[in-house]
Amino acid sequence: MNKKIYFAGSIRGGRVDAALYQRIIQYIKKTDVVLTEHIGKSNLSIKVRTREFDTQIYEQDTEWLRSCDILIAECTCPSLGVGYELGYAEAHNIPVYIFFNKNIANISAMLNGNSYFTVIPYETEECIYQWLDRILGGE
Repeated sequence: MNKKIYFAGSIRGGRVDAALYQRIIQYIKKTDVVLTEHIGKSNLSIKVRTREFDTQIYEQDTEWLRSCDILIAECTCPSLGVGYELGYAEAHNIPVYIFFNKNIANISAMLNGNSYFTVIPYETEECIYQWLDRILGGE
């Protein structure tokens, strides 16, 4: 309980799953702190901003990564940024759980083939919440 969770999901790679991200974030927030709540907002801009603005995002996100207990990623929609966050988490020994809807997408071999990551294919949204109960409850 009260773990700090870094939730990762696609922003500039596509926002098709933003509503799903929001539901997952709300579920996690019932028991734990989500450092990246904004990922679920439907009005996030997917446009590139200035280099300075993106530098601020990078610095904030890597600070959150360094302070989190667990990274939970929804990777049905591919994202270069999420891929970077996953590698960063691995390099800093942060436990990583990757979800993807196997009826919609394939997961990259670089993720699925890496034994460091716990990759969880799912068919229904309910399956995500069952897994989250295990992960966050420490089962």
